[in-house]
Amino acid sequence: MQTLAVQVQDDYIQDFMSYVNNHSENITITKDKNLEIDPYFYERREELQQTRDDIKNGNIEMVSHETLWGNIKNHLKTIETK
Repeated sequence: MQTLAVQVQDDYIQDFMSYVNNHSENITITKDKNLEIDPYFYERREELQQTRDDIKNGNIEMVSHETLWGNIKNHLKTIETK
């Protein structure tokens, strides 16, 4: 069995569901909670995993929370003085 993500136009959903019901012995439909909450869940998860791998491999550097906020505060100071 294969799992697919299917997007159906709103005005076609009834026809689609009729087709599924007529072929229910071969088709199972389940809702993916992750996609209900965030339609880009799986793309974001892949990006996050790639970022984590890049940090572990040394391809990118992760800065500390203190450094990040220090940089933001310094940047805001330069904007305020202009």
